[in-house]
Amino acid sequence: MERAPDPAVREFVASRSVLKVGPEGARREEDWLLAEVPLTLILNGREFVTLLCTPQHVEDLLRGFLFSEGLITRREDLTSLRLRENGQVAEVETAGGGAALGEKLFGKRTVTTGCGRGTIFYHVSDALQTRKLTWAGRVSAAAVSELARFWQERTRLFLLTGCAHSAALCTPAGEVLAVREDIGRHNAVDKVIGCALAEGWALEDKLLFTTGRISSEILIKAAKARIPVLASHSAPTELAVAFGEELGVTILGFVRGRRMNVYTHPERVALE
Repeated sequence: MERAPDPAVREFVASRSVLKVGPEGARREEDWLLAEVPLTLILNGREFVTLLCTPQHVEDLLRGFLFSEGLITRREDLTSLRLRENGQVAEVETAGGGAALGEKLFGKRTVTTGCGRGTIFYHVSDALQTRKLTWAGRVSAAAVSELARFWQERTRLFLLTGCAHSAALCTPAGEVLAVREDIGRHNAVDKVIGCALAEGWALEDKLLFTTGRISSEILIKAAKARIPVLASHSAPTELAVAFGEELGVTILGFVRGRRMNVYTHPERVALE
């Protein structure tokens, strides 16, 4: 085996023998595979959804998922969270309108562009009810490039397995506040949002980095969390750009090295 896992992520990977084929021939070696488990959410006493995820930072995932789907609007709305059955079942109690909204949304799902058949519980038209972001700050293009490099160096599960998506929450001043990884990019984004919710961080002046394409549902997650800048090393979809323009989110795509494309609200990007 060529690499040893960091002790902090050892429980989220497993070694397997694989046949590696290359120009020099074929050889059998041990390799690391990323864990994938079903996480069933019991919401206010009723089974609501099962998420396929990497079992790391599960509490952050649940907080972020509940927030992104509109089932909670602040951390105090999550009144109880208990994991059982080796962390694969989560019993959650919410206050306020969360229970009623959960009943309303149960069975009303939209298939997403996520890894596998992901689902969300809002209608696309609901996104336009989100208040437009009006952050008047700026971030330098050079800072974005440096943050992207620094964030990717901290993606330990991806560097070990090549299998994980990741998301990072950063400040315009160049500080990486949180990095989260998962088999799904939606989960990684929810984990970062859930972490911010638990820590009580204001998001109105933050940057969100994500791996993979920026689809409309990723854009909507950022807008609902009030995050004004969304960046990826990949491209956005046409619908994501339309929503970004409408909702006031700056979209940065193909952030690679010192290059990037600015798709919406370029007034927030300072060019050197």
